[in-house]
Amino acid sequence: MIFAAIVAGGVGSRMNISTMPKQFLPLGNKPIIIYTLEKFLLSEKLDYIYIGVHSSWISHMKELLDEFNIDKSRIRISQGGADRNSTIFNIIADIEKEFGESDEHIIVTHDSVRPFVTLRMIDENIDAALKYGACNTVIPEVDTIIVSEDSNTISDMPDRSKIYHSQTPQSFNINLLKRLYNALSDEEKLTLTDSCKICFIGGVEVKLLKGDASNMKITTVGDYNIAKAIAENIYN
Repeated sequence: MIFAAIVAGGVGSRMNISTMPKQFLPLGNKPIIIYTLEKFLLSEKLDYIYIGVHSSWISHMKELLDEFNIDKSRIRISQGGADRNSTIFNIIADIEKEFGESDEHIIVTHDSVRPFVTLRMIDENIDAALKYGACNTVIPEVDTIIVSEDSNTISDMPDRSKIYHSQTPQSFNINLLKRLYNALSDEEKLTLTDSCKICFIGGVEVKLLKGDASNMKITTVGDYNIAKAIAENIYN
């Protein structure tokens, strides 16, 4: 079976413009997370869509599904964890409670605050995860990259043709992801910035898929303002 995991467990501490987590802030006439969810609902390849939400905001998420007349037949809500990966593994635990373990299960993980994901990206992730076991959506670097060891002078200038920005969706065979994560040491788990690093540390190749610059992550106030301008241009 094919599952989506929309990661919405954060509390948006870096925005500093609202007490509401950023995924619930308005973008045009809908909250950011509803835009994201509606993109996943377009994919007929997905059996179920799980949303991992901080425990304090689960009731609010359920109210939004009703308010925006979202068909809930394919939707499940899970409790978010302390970080991105713990939210994903909470979702995996809920999947296996309802549908059991299977070597065939695939999970498509996505940041709730990337509302401009496309159906192409979602479906290509599903196809690649089925074929390769792990995949990541990326865009090539277009600027010169500078490395500084002391935050004061240039230490290195790597070849940008080999540098990519990691986005989401990132998709995996669930049993493969679990096996690799369980093999990590506690120290290695502390270095994880996203789920693909689980595969990288475990020596498993991750297939790269074409993303898009518009598939931005809304993290700062500046990002939010840009996203509002993009949404106004697309949806109005």
